[in-house]
Amino acid sequence: MKRNEITPLQTIGSQVQNANHENEHEHGSIRDIQEVEIVRLSDEELEALHAKGRADARRRMKIRTAAERFWIAVGLLLAVLVAVFALMPIVLTILDSFMSTDEIKTNYSAVYNSLSSASAETKTYLSSTPKLKMIPDMVSFSQYKTLLFLSPTYLLKFWNSVVLVVPIVLGQIAVGCLASYSFSRYRRKRREVLFFSYVILMLMPFQVTLVPNYLIANKLGIYNTWWSIILPGIFSTFSIFLLTKYMRQIPSSYIEAAKLDGANEWQIFTRISLPMCKSAVYAMAILLFIDYWNMVEQPLILLEDAGKQPLSVFLSQINASEVGIAFAASFIFMLPPLLIFLYGEQYLVEGISRSGIK
Repeated sequence: MKRNEITPLQTIGSQVQNANHENEHEHGSIRDIQEVEIVRLSDEELEALHAKGRADARRRMKIRTAAERFWIAVGLLLAVLVAVFALMPIVLTILDSFMSTDEIKTNYSAVYNSLSSASAETKTYLSSTPKLKMIPDMVSFSQYKTLLFLSPTYLLKFWNSVVLVVPIVLGQIAVGCLASYSFSRYRRKRREVLFFSYVILMLMPFQVTLVPNYLIANKLGIYNTWWSIILPGIFSTFSIFLLTKYMRQIPSSYIEAAKLDGANEWQIFTRISLPMCKSAVYAMAILLFIDYWNMVEQPLILLEDAGKQPLSVFLSQINASEVGIAFAASFIFMLPPLLIFLYGEQYLVEGISRSGIK
């Protein structure tokens, strides 16, 4: 037999060796596997190992909790600072309303001397820091006595505001609910064009429509009357836009089920659409009241008679010599919107943020 010949036994042996080399490269050698030593720990050692693991986990959890608390504290501090800066004018108005006029002028003399209404002899730039006193030296109720009992002008202006705002809010809610139900139920091409025109009117600022309102009021003979403000306010487009978007989210299956039960359109409107849009109606009423309670341009342009003008116009007409009365009037003026907002805050948040009906 020649040397270079390979027997079948040699071939099989070489294949086994190659396979062993491949297994060694992939899984390690058999000798290495055999040299692995299994360590058995006692109960005390296992308990110590577990205690170390628990201690490490607690340490990592403490670090994570401390970091979370730090960022929460930073966010809370920023929120408190923003809230303080936002509420500072309101707090100063309330506290200064209990100061006498002389004390207010003494504390804010640097501010009053820098205003454009100051005389040329006393007018100076704001060179000194005004004193912002949070607590008055002597609590005075004389300005409230003058407003509520001695001067009938304030009460007259207050009731003028009520007579103007309440019909606008109630009328706009009624017109908005009816028109929104029509736009949401019957979506025809002409109605969509009309609704788009409503949106365009809503985007226009009030100053654009002020002159047409003046011309129409003068033509209808309602100029210098409360109707010149009430009628344009009732037919405003804001409530229609808001309620239409809200009513279109009502599932059509509810309306179809009501029709199968024999309900007519008025019953569907009053028993299905309105109850499901209650939060939106409340939110709209709050926003409308706050908006029209603070209106100034409409009464100034459309009401010549000062006796018919609301309280919002009266605040700007208080003389500089009656600063205490101005603070007291401002505080009483902000009470109705503030109380309405606090009472209907949940309805306002729900009506604005709600994106669907579940």
